[in-house]
Amino acid sequence: MRKPGEEYRVRRPVTGELFAVVEQRLGYNKMYVRCQDNKIRIGRVPGKYSRRLWIREGDLVIIKLWEIEVDKKCDIIYRYTAAQKALLVQKKELPEDMQ
Repeated sequence: MRKPGEEYRVRRPVTGELFAVVEQRLGYNKMYVRCQDNKIRIGRVPGKYSRRLWIREGDLVIIKLWEIEVDKKCDIIYRYTAAQKALLVQKKELPEDMQ
């Protein structure tokens, strides 16, 4: 439980990663995501995350772009909870179109 006034740490994208919102699930760990740079990509959940990440439409996620098909495909590596998303909105670190 968090105490009042205690700093709460939230993971943020690093180099090669972007914020994204899940638009539509396609099945078998693949989905369309609308990225921070306003492109729609096919995102997949890699095998080591597949049992830990349960993702639904409308979830805020962090994606890692592929080196080969940068404009088309990405990996989904982190999902934010509602409380974490609210904290990002409060600190104004989330772009306006992602809220």
